[in-house]
Amino acid sequence: MPDGSSQVQPERVAAIILAAGGARRLGRPKQLLPFGRGTLLQHVLEMVLASPVDRVVLVLGAYAEEIKATLQLCQAEPRLRIVENSLWEMGLSSSLRAGLAALEPDIAAALLVLADQPNITADLIARLLAERARTGARLVAPAYRGERGNPVLFERTLFAELAAVTGDQGGRQVVAKHEVELATVEVTTRDAFLDIDTLADYEGRGEAPHEQ
Repeated sequence: MPDGSSQVQPERVAAIILAAGGARRLGRPKQLLPFGRGTLLQHVLEMVLASPVDRVVLVLGAYAEEIKATLQLCQAEPRLRIVENSLWEMGLSSSLRAGLAALEPDIAAALLVLADQPNITADLIARLLAERARTGARLVAPAYRGERGNPVLFERTLFAELAAVTGDQGGRQVVAKHEVELATVEVTTRDAFLDIDTLADYEGRGEAPHEQ
């Protein structure tokens, strides 16, 4: 007979890595920039896979075959699903829709991760998930002295709004609309959510620290 001691199972959380772009501003594929012991995207993917997310959806588009060739070891990870977005030239929103469509129905929240964040860590992702579990907030983001950054965690109830975004936008307008419902996790430096837009970003602050 039930003893009343059964525990509520933790919700399943996914990460969607948006990595389909052609990096027009940089002039070369950001996903394949040398970084640490591999590429920038490989580093981001490894950090996400080292975190406690239950599902990882990697959305590729431009340079998909070249990128997959660098990720052979990661592709053996059972939590990883690679999706190719043939409409990637329509902007970031098309990759967002492709990633959301790949999630299982029991995924309760999704973390939107940019492919060009060199300083993302598994610990930061774990802290974002823990804040969601603690507060039940519909959105959770890292923040530094009042400035918010990526990655941002979105509750499933916001997925329809995310899927309705158009053009070269991610979840920014959804965050702005629901700002009062957003919880933040404080980080010690703005570089925690740095993303690589220019070669200066990459050459100046984008290189991974050496292993100790």
